[in-house]
Amino acid sequence: MLHEPAVELGADHASRRKTRLGLILFFVYAVIYAVFVLLGLFFTDTLGMIVFSGLNLAVVYGFGLILLAFLMGLIYSLVCTRMEDKMNGGVKI
Repeated sequence: MLHEPAVELGADHASRRKTRLGLILFFVYAVIYAVFVLLGLFFTDTLGMIVFSGLNLAVVYGFGLILLAFLMGLIYSLVCTRMEDKMNGGVKI
């Protein structure tokens, strides 16, 4: 049995733009995450503040980071799919 791709892959003309978008989203997330880490290192009392429905800032911020990562993944997927459809002429890669 040969282990070859199930479909023939062509050139991805949207690759450069997809990479750029991925890097932008990565750095945005990294900055927001770095703020969370810095708060944990230098302002631990701030993370202990109750901010929402009896939950402290650390919990709300942590769940916010998870939600943000999920939303950024959806945005990345939607935008990249549109880029591929537009730049590759509707050819599935």
